[in-house]
Parts: sequence; structure tokens; C-alpha cells
Amino acid sequence: MTIKYKEKDGYRLYLNEKGPVLGLSQDTKVNIIEKDGCLFKDFEGTGQLLPYEDWRLDARTRAADLASRLSVEEIAGLMLYSVHQLVPATNDFFFCGTYGGKEYAESGANPWDLTDQQKEFLTKDKIRHVLAMKLADAKTAARWNNQMQALAENTGHGIPVSISSDPRHGAGAVTAEYKAGNGDTSKWPEGIAMSATFDPKICYEFGKIASREYRAMGITTALSPQIDLATDPRWNRFGDTFGEHERLTIDMTKAYCDGMQTSIADVHSGQEKDFCEEGQGCYGADRGWGPYSVSAMAKHWPGGATGEGGRDAHFSYGKYAVYPGHNFAQHLKPFTEGAFKLDGPTGQAASLMPYYTISWDANQDCTEHVGNSYNHYLISELLREKYGFDGVVCTDWGITHDQSRGAGFRGGACWGVENLTEAERHYKVLMNDVDQFGGNNDAGPLLEAYTMGCREHGEDFMRRRIEKSAVRLLANMFCCGLFENPYVDSEESAALVGCDDYCRAGYKAQLKSVVLLKNQDRQGKTVLPLKERAKVYVPKRFIREYRDFFGHIQGNEWVDPVDRSVLEQYFDVADTPEDADAALVVIMAPESEGYNDEDREKGGNGYMPISLQYRPYTAKNARVHSIAGGDPLEDFTDRGYQGKTNMTLNEQDLDNVLEMRKKMGDKPVIVIDVLNKPSVMAEFEPAADAIVAEFGIQIQAVLDVITGKFQPSGLLPIQIPKDMETVEAQLEDVPFDMIPYKDSVGHIYDFGYGMNFNGVIDDERTKKYTRP
Repeated sequence: MTIKYKEKDGYRLYLNEKGPVLGLSQDTKVNIIEKDGCLFKDFEGTGQLLPYEDWRLDARTRAADLASRLSVEEIAGLMLYSVHQLVPATNDFFFCGTYGGKEYAESGANPWDLTDQQKEFLTKDKIRHVLAMKLADAKTAARWNNQMQALAENTGHGIPVSISSDPRHGAGAVTAEYKAGNGDTSKWPEGIAMSATFDPKICYEFGKIASREYRAMGITTALSPQIDLATDPRWNRFGDTFGEHERLTIDMTKAYCDGMQTSIADVHSGQEKDFCEEGQGCYGADRGWGPYSVSAMAKHWPGGATGEGGRDAHFSYGKYAVYPGHNFAQHLKPFTEGAFKLDGPTGQAASLMPYYTISWDANQDCTEHVGNSYNHYLISELLREKYGFDGVVCTDWGITHDQSRGAGFRGGACWGVENLTEAERHYKVLMNDVDQFGGNNDAGPLLEAYTMGCREHGEDFMRRRIEKSAVRLLANMFCCGLFENPYVDSEESAALVGCDDYCRAGYKAQLKSVVLLKNQDRQGKTVLPLKERAKVYVPKRFIREYRDFFGHIQGNEWVDPVDRSVLEQYFDVADTPEDADAALVVIMAPESEGYNDEDREKGGNGYMPISLQYRPYTAKNARVHSIAGGDPLEDFTDRGYQGKTNMTLNEQDLDNVLEMRKKMGDKPVIVIDVLNKPSVMAEFEPAADAIVAEFGIQIQAVLDVITGKFQPSGLLPIQIPKDMETVEAQLEDVPFDMIPYKDSVGHIYDFGYGMNFNGVIDDERTKKYTRP
């Protein structure tokens, strides 16, 4: 038969009349063979069709065949996951790279060229899973992907590169963890903002569109969704979750994973169907998977939101998760009833990530005080055996690296196994039936761990062990069609990613996430909607010095919360409160850190209360002694903070509201509250005539609601606490155990509350997702 192909920018597409399109680089060593009227890639150069080369077979069959052909070193490469990659690798950030030994600015390299380090880990360490952090734009991402695929294609069995990404569609920066650069994607409500819509159908639509945009940039794995049941309001990753409502979190989880993983013939079709015909997957017998599929990695098993005192386990001061309410089982449900039981044809989330935390006495069987990936009960017994999860399990990033120099610094996160060597840590994780090591480019420690296993269990046993992981990892690649065509058209990518249709859909979802909490002045009159071209004043925000996620000190800063050019699209902007018709005061939830180096240096234990109020908070009613404790860097075990006082970074936000109340007189004060987690509103609510809550979206969407262009419809996906005493009294692992705030109008700011311009919302959503 005549083999037809199309020439593209650096690669060729072979037109397969009876199957998927095949993509090969123009400089490939791989030949095309024909059998039964179909085209296949001859990766091994045998001239014969091997099982893993046959796209008609199911992914597991192909993966098992290929895994059996790989060397130990090649499997080790599959089990590693690169550190964060910047494209291009500019040296103005934590992660960097060189081009021909030179920095990017001096090298003359194209932004999509591979760095020296990328070439090395692809060829020397045989890494095939790469985490993309910052992408200059969609076109650059596509070309970078194609360069990696061309290099990998001629390096050992033709195993392609699987590019992954942390969430990059979020419209607001409300998280403690660094989020990936958008790369021109459409912008959507994310995490708790998505839950504010109370509509999983919107989340499903997001998944469909996001998967199209991801695949156009070469991305085939999403390091999301984050489905921790967010039962502690102080946790700095609260905003990335779907909240603390069990049923809503389960439904959002299913919608997200189904939207991401299932290839749909037409994302705008009124009658959706699988990309492939009934009963026949696009690349074999794997229903639902196809060219638009993105593997979802649900996180963080067994739930990461119960850090003692609300602290976070990225840092050693937050390494312990506690369960004072004996509620461990409920935290599993977003996984066991959501990610593991999808409604769509792919069945379950393709991958899963345990959290850093040490789950301290989670139940009577969980008694080993080590990080979750190291915990035999949590992974081998509970996840693998009891719940039968046979997808990929990937550690969180950097857990095998040595702990950093101090409790408040971001570095290695080898919690509970600090006394082991890196190779010993790899071995312990490996023997727990974990498949992949996040943030590790170096195969050396893993190969050493393999040798340890051979000495203890024999070479046959260890070969079977690592082949099992290889099968799981390769199966995800086969499901996404990477072996058939890993290349993307950069021009088509530029046109599709962030296209008008996708951006409009994302913006509409943002509008639906805005929650109107209050709309009544002191005379009992409604304030919103505010008329367009009203004259408004917006005070600057002040953020005091703090240490960012990577440990860098950020100095005191005054910031404009809304770009003036955006404001001028809606209003006339006043330079003083006296000249304004209304004040728009943008505030964010109070931010504070649960650890203080100065306290430690002065003889204290360093642990501080995390405050959700703006004014300095003294933890008079905190538990006397911590539940968990102990650290190689500490000579004590009690991490209690009772009686200590902490301050927030953004106390000035409260001053802005109170000052505007004084200066505006009877003119309205409208508060736009950016809530990445709950906050104590009693400090400012009486001074506000209207309060609009948003959870990380574009300010334009908020202004469209304020000016009446869109009727508010969002509902509170969180509880707003009455005060810090109720925050301190709540248990880290128990949902909805705070006394909610009652405002000066008489409304209770509890889960499911929200208003439109006609009053309090009561609809099918509030009936379906009731507070337990």
C-alpha cells in the first residue's frame, strides 16, 4: 500500500485509514510498517509487529510487553519525575538551566530549545516524565514538546515524553504553592472558587476544555485535582481544594476527572459521545481514552488538610497531620467514592499522589510515624489491597531529599525518615508499591535501592517489582496515544489555546462563582448594583515583609489591588475618598505563618497560631500541648503555642475598610473580599454596606456583578467563623464544626448561603448540597 504523510514543522504525520494518525520526527530512525491494511511504528527495527507497537491492543497488554523489554536503568528512568522546568529556562527564578553552557539571555537559543540539563536527563537518566512549570506561550510549549519527543524517539524503544503540569487555568493567585504560568490558556475558577458555583457540570466543562488546551501544548498529565477534604480553615492550601463538603467534593472530583480523561468528539456538541466508537477505544480496547485525553493525578492521599494547627507539610513545621475527631475515614471518601469511581468510561483517575504529611495515629492500624508515601499501611495495605487502586502512585515532590536547614524553609521533605540515606528512602518507598518519585532527576539513588532489594529479596523478585510500576506508568502513556503521535502543531496550538470560545466559557464560570454576602446600608437600602460610571475610590493595600513559598524575603509593599485601566472600563476613578460616590475596598483573607524563627532563637519552640483575624491574635484557648511532635532539628516534642500572639501580613486591609467608613460618611463602602480560605469578618462587616466574596478570579468578573451586568448566583462553599475562638476550638479533621458568623443584618454566613439582587438564594443547589 502507498504510505501517505503530511510534512509538518520538524515532523511527519502518517495518515492511517483504519486507525490513529502516526507522528514521527523528520530525522527519525523509526520505520513505518503495514499489516492488515493498517500502519504501525517499528520502534525496535525488527520489521515485525510487536505487541507494544500494535495500537489495536489494550494499554495494559502493550505496557506489559514493553516493560519486559526494558533494562533496569530504563525502568528507573520511567520511575523518576523531573523537577520543575521553565520554558525558556531564564535564570531569574528558583529553577534554571543553560544552553550550550550559557545562560539563556547570552546563548542565542530559541525559547523552545532544550536546555543542557533537559538533554542530559532525557538521555543519561532516561527520564520520560517532565513537569512543566512556566511556559512562555502555547506555541513555544508545542515546539518544546516536539523537540523533546524527537530526542526521545531515537533513544531507547521510542518511549515518548509525558509532560505534566500543575493547574494553569486558575484565574486568580490564591494559593501558597507556586502555580504554573498560564501559557495563554483560558481562565477558570479553580478549587474552592469552582465549588462556589455549586455546579459540577461547570467543572466537567472545564475539564473538557482544559484537556484540549493541555494536549495542544503537549501536556498529557494534570497534577490535579486537589481533592483533600478541607476541614481546617487555617490551611494555606484550602483555596485549592473543593472545600469540606463531602458530597460536593466527590461530585466535583468525578466531573473534573471525567472531563479531563474522556476524549469527546466535539466539546461543543449537544449530544456528546466518546471520541471512539462504542466498545472500541481509539488506541485499542480502552474505552474513553483518545487524542484529547489527559491523565488526572488526584491528590493528596489519604487527605492532606488536617495539619496540626492548620500548618502545611511543605515545611517541616507542618509535617504532622492529626485526627483529634477520629474522622480519618471521611477523608478517604473523595478518593474511594470519587476519584476511584468515575461516572465516565475511563473508570478511575489514572494516578494518585500522597501528601507529605505524617498521618499521626490516623487510626488503630496507622501507627508508623513516617510520611504517607513511606507508610506501608497507608499505601500497601489500605490503598493497594483494601481499595484495589492499581493506577500510578507518585510521591509528592522532593520527599527523598535531605531536610532543609530550618523548620521554616522549603527544601527536602523526608518526614519521619530523616535518619535514612537517600537510597534507603527510595528503597522504603519502592517496597511500599509506590511507582514514581516526584522531583527527582537523578537515577543513582533509585538504582542503589534496586540493588538493596536484590540483596534482600533476590533479583527475580526485584525485577518483577519494578516491572509492575513500569506497566502502570507506560499504560497511561498508551492510553493518551503518545506512542502513536506525541507531536503537536504549534500553529494550531496558538489558535486553539485561549481561543474565544474557551475564554468565554471560563469567564462565564467565573461570574457564577461570585458570592454576594451583604447588600444593605445602615438605612436599610440596597447598595448594589452600582451604576456604571459612578465615581469610585479604591485604596491601596499594604503587605508587610514576609518569606515566600521558596524562602525568599519579600519586603514591605504598597500595591494597587485593581489596575486603574480596568477600573476605568466601569467607573470614573476618584483620587480621594471625598470626591467619590462609593469606595471599593479590596481585601484578602488574613495571612500569617505558623512558625517564627525569632521565637525559636529566643528560646521558644518557634510555633505560632495561624490567625484568620486581621488584628493581632493571642491563642488563649489553644490546646495546651500539641498532639504530635518530634523532629531531628528540635530538642523538644511539644509544638504547642497556647498564649502566643501572632500578626497577619495584611492587617492594613482591615484599616482600609474602617478608614473608608469614616471618610465616606453615608456614601457606600463596598468590600471585595478575596477568600482563599475562611476569615473572621466580624472585624469589618458592620462597616461595610455591601460585601462581595470571590475565591480567585479575574477582577472584571467581580465588577460585572457589582455593576449589575450579571446577577450574582454563587453560594458560600465555606463557613465564615464567628471569631478566632471558634476556629481554635474546631478539630482539624472534622468538617463544619465552627459557629458561623451572623452579620449585622441577621444573615448567617454558613455553607450554602448567598444572595442575588432580590434576596437570599434558595434553589435546587441549596437543597441538593445541604450542610450536614
